[in-house]
Amino acid sequence: MLSLPPIPPVFQAPAPAPTPAPSPAPSPAEEARRIEALIQAIEALRGRAVFLRNGASHEAKAAGEHLRLKRRNAGARVKTAGEFIRRCATGSSLSGAAYRIRFQDGHELSSSDFLWTELKKLDPALK
Repeated sequence: MLSLPPIPPVFQAPAPAPTPAPSPAPSPAEEARRIEALIQAIEALRGRAVFLRNGASHEAKAAGEHLRLKRRNAGARVKTAGEFIRRCATGSSLSGAAYRIRFQDGHELSSSDFLWTELKKLDPALK
């Protein structure tokens, strides 16, 4: 009888590297700090831009005060900075018109785009 060489063991591919656990969701206090930081980013535009709301321009400080009022009025419906941007800071609940920011050089940006950019600066993990 003919003898065959032994069959080599089957090599298994290495196990994939474990995916890192997602970072825990920010605490309510951290989300409140983020929301305040976003409002302060609007206020920091003082003298460099105006906030356009319902056909009128408003100084940065007044825009910040308005956004704080909307945040308070939203209450528990707004728990995160992202919800704040979507529900309070993108447009008028009365007219539906989008909020915009007009810079000194004349270019305009939606408040939504501005605030999402600012939020990504606060949390680079956001994409």
